[in-house]
Amino acid sequence: MAEKIFGVLLAGGLSRRMGGGDKPLLEIGGRPIIAHAIERLGPQCAGLVVNANGDPARFEAFGLPVVADTVQGFAGPLAGVLAGMDYVAANRPEATDIVSAPADTPFLPVDLVERLYEARARAGARIAVAESGERVHHAIALWPVALREDLRRALAEEELRKVSAFIARYPNANVVWPVEPHDPFFNVNLPENVELADSIAKGR
Repeated sequence: MAEKIFGVLLAGGLSRRMGGGDKPLLEIGGRPIIAHAIERLGPQCAGLVVNANGDPARFEAFGLPVVADTVQGFAGPLAGVLAGMDYVAANRPEATDIVSAPADTPFLPVDLVERLYEARARAGARIAVAESGERVHHAIALWPVALREDLRRALAEEELRKVSAFIARYPNANVVWPVEPHDPFFNVNLPENVELADSIAKGR
């Protein structure tokens, strides 16, 4: 299973609520947030790629390929998903699926890929999506690479930007994770989130 699934860490956002800059490069527990995400997601996949716009050199230390959006104008997470699909199609044609996750989500569950994969198969769905605390995390999902041209058309021709709206076009399944002792999909969106994430990281 894992050899057919490639991970895409979405770091292409503008971080407006954090005052700009790269949220994934903020440190918690003595390491950048993205380092925690890489550590959690990497072993579950055949490989990882980072979706980020601007100078890719700022992620060079992590030793992963960095791909920019192929749709112009900061089109949001869907553009990052497409960029990941395009990278995989060009460089890892043996991969049938990608799993996407924001790069500022440091506590991803170690059974993320396995549970998404199994739930999708059970439901006969095309896409499987993570859920916790009665909130669906549409950017944390398992997607078939075969949807990439559909996604490209939706972004370029329809100017679709809402991840949930694209997912709703296909049979999909949600997988629920518990939020104790903390939400595994906690992401660092606000300055006050950094302190909380740091305390969780150190508590581990």
